[in-house]
Amino acid sequence: MYTNKLRVLTTTLSILFLLTFYVSNSQNNESSSKELKHFTNLIASINSKIQSSELEYIDKNWKPEYEIMILELFYFKVNDALLSNKLLKLLEKNTNQTFGYDFNAWYQWIWNKEENLIPEYHKFKAEMHANIDYHFSKYFANRQEDSQRTIRLDEIRWGGVLQDGIPPLRSPKMTTAVQATYLDDDNVVFGIEVNGQFRAYPKRILAWHEMFTDTIGGIEVAGVYCTLCGTVILYKTEHNGVKYKIGTSGFLYRSNKLMYDEKTQSLWNTLWGKPVVGPLVGKGIELEYLSVVTTTWGDWKKRHPKTKVLDINTGFKRNYNEGIAYQNYFATDDLMFNVPKVDTKLKNKQSILAIRFPESQENPLAISVKYLKKHAIYQDKIGDHKFVVFTDKTGANRVFEAGEILFLKYDKINTATDNKGQEWTVYEDRLEDNNGTVLKRINTFNAFWFGWKASYPKTRLVK
Repeated sequence: MYTNKLRVLTTTLSILFLLTFYVSNSQNNESSSKELKHFTNLIASINSKIQSSELEYIDKNWKPEYEIMILELFYFKVNDALLSNKLLKLLEKNTNQTFGYDFNAWYQWIWNKEENLIPEYHKFKAEMHANIDYHFSKYFANRQEDSQRTIRLDEIRWGGVLQDGIPPLRSPKMTTAVQATYLDDDNVVFGIEVNGQFRAYPKRILAWHEMFTDTIGGIEVAGVYCTLCGTVILYKTEHNGVKYKIGTSGFLYRSNKLMYDEKTQSLWNTLWGKPVVGPLVGKGIELEYLSVVTTTWGDWKKRHPKTKVLDINTGFKRNYNEGIAYQNYFATDDLMFNVPKVDTKLKNKQSILAIRFPESQENPLAISVKYLKKHAIYQDKIGDHKFVVFTDKTGANRVFEAGEILFLKYDKINTATDNKGQEWTVYEDRLEDNNGTVLKRINTFNAFWFGWKASYPKTRLVK
């Protein structure tokens, strides 16, 4: 998905949309400030004299608010050797920084300062990205008000694809465990249970699509896979009677996939389940999420032989073999898109179990999966919520309410024993003892450490 080769796409699309831009610029600049016009001219113009004139004006009238705009122009004009070199010299001269073509270093330097934007930065961002996909302008245009955003606009970066350029799977074809002969027992799957219905989504397929939408157990859901931050979250797509059709925006925030909803084109944060830019911001909308367990196909089908599993015949042509999608990215600890700060308490892509409660948003917890593999039973609390984490033989984590019960044994399959000798059966949605006492499942998911910490800086870490 996100490769340097896609800069070629940027250049190609710039040519295709050029005529459209000349028209839009002539209309928009009538109401735009003179300051903004100098930057929008650099977006559309291929005339070297116009470019030089605009750069001269910007240089003479330089102020810190121009840093991010020149950087973004530099990033998107990198295939124009002459212009990109002029932009780089202008940036280095006025910032006293020498990061060269290390774009992540430039972004990190800016992001570690207070946000400093011209009032019409959102219009600049809208016009610049409409040059790639006309849908993109809707994300930013006329949304500069603080009431319509909760994140920094300068931290929103294009991920290298068009809107839904990574095609979501809408009501995808499912098959039975017996028929899923394309899967090996050690293949990684994301397992879910909704109202007694069991589904498995192989990582090798979902990584190519990053989202599925469906109705499971009578609930309309969207499974969102942020490959860069290593998490699959299952959201209920209905909130207060409103059903949201969400998709892949093509943009990232702190290397975290941003979703969009079809009706308002608002941008949504994947890890938060909330709109963060656009007309839905401030409406009290937060999608409820359900549990996802990362496990092996062999273990999941053994536990749930009647499970349905995503069919390999998706209607798209992809290499769905195990380990192909994002092979290079998963092979190292390097980030493709950087974040403002990296916390070195764990490696960037060390998997953690993420636990948070709606009423305790300021007290999220991250537990290293490596730690949990060594501790099959882990008990803790967040606020008044006492819980237990069971980690099975595959390394899969399931979290349940614990109350005052202390668990001492777990067979790493489906039986746990408390300190009074009472045995409990481990189901996907609950723990249950022989007397019918039930402890409910707590909804959790796994994520890469760097992505979780970037979204929840105050998180507590157990490692």
